[in-house]
Amino acid sequence: MPALANKVYFNYGGQGPLPTPSLEAIQASWRTIQELGPFASSVWPYVGVTLASLRRRLASWCGVPPERLAFTENVSSGCVLPLWGLPWQEGDELLISDAEHYGVVAACRELAQRQGLALTSFTVAEARASSEAAHTSVLEALERSLTPRTRLVVLSHLLWNTGQLMPIAAVAARLAQHPNQPWLLVDGAQSLGSLPVAEAAAAADIYACTGHKWCCGPEGLGVVALSERLLEQARPTLIGWRSLADESAGTEGFHRDGRRFEVATSCTPLFAGLSSSLALLEAEGSDQERLALIRQRSAQLWEGLGRISSVRRLLSEPPPAGLVSFQVEGQDPATLVQRLGERGIWIRNLPDPACLRACTHITTNPYDLEALLGALENLVAATDSP
Repeated sequence: MPALANKVYFNYGGQGPLPTPSLEAIQASWRTIQELGPFASSVWPYVGVTLASLRRRLASWCGVPPERLAFTENVSSGCVLPLWGLPWQEGDELLISDAEHYGVVAACRELAQRQGLALTSFTVAEARASSEAAHTSVLEALERSLTPRTRLVVLSHLLWNTGQLMPIAAVAARLAQHPNQPWLLVDGAQSLGSLPVAEAAAAADIYACTGHKWCCGPEGLGVVALSERLLEQARPTLIGWRSLADESAGTEGFHRDGRRFEVATSCTPLFAGLSSSLALLEAEGSDQERLALIRQRSAQLWEGLGRISSVRRLLSEPPPAGLVSFQVEGQDPATLVQRLGERGIWIRNLPDPACLRACTHITTNPYDLEALLGALENLVAATDSP
């Protein structure tokens, strides 16, 4: 990973560095397409094999048949395209957790305004105790917030701000008992590549994720796993030739599977790059084995932060995955990020709650942890000095 050669990097939750083999796979794909001819008949078998291979690999990761996947640009498009195609009725309620990313919230607000829907929320951001206690509190909050008009629940698999893990399968089971059987939209931006997702992706109606964060693939390519009932009920929204069952006819209707939410021309080399990144992750062990290493590193960081007197960790126990969020008393998060960046150490500040976030991956090593903890101690000490 060239990006790791000259810095200490903790921003996998924003964008993961691209491994050299993946960069080479992208470049090789560009060359192949140009040698075959970008719109010559000989190029289409290559494009088809490249897309189909990645679709099968991601289906295995998500625990669903390939037919239930649609390629997207990112998490936002993966959420919005199927969401806007559902059969809404005026007065339906959208129930959104209070820890969702602003992009998804904005899309739901616009949908509610256009369709005459009600927007309500339930509390998960304060679920910061043990994972077991957090799961109980989330399910209790959901139970209090469900109404006879609830038609959709929106919840992230791994909260992007606190780093807490959400009980997606249990939420899906509860919604199945509701008279309306509300759809479940899951933001998987922080989960694919960092923890096992098959159970959650198979349980959700919309499980949107991206390749450029924890998968360390190129930006501009994501995937959404869709339930069978959503594929039966939802109509395409943004429509193009790839949505059509028969492109040449144009009158045969849309694909019956996830491809109905694919639009038009995509950048094939990105598919080759992401496939390479996923293969590299697979070579490092199973999803459970990779998670164990990620958690080992995040626990080391969490414990080290606990030894700095002015640091307050958002979670009360070591994180369930690789997101470590914390606050530093008397320090402006944005200023602290800037000062760490001047030392070649990159973390992120978040606005709600105002905090700092460092992400550990399987590529994080003990030196990285020591560098961050040492720099934080020095900056805090310099601030505390008279």
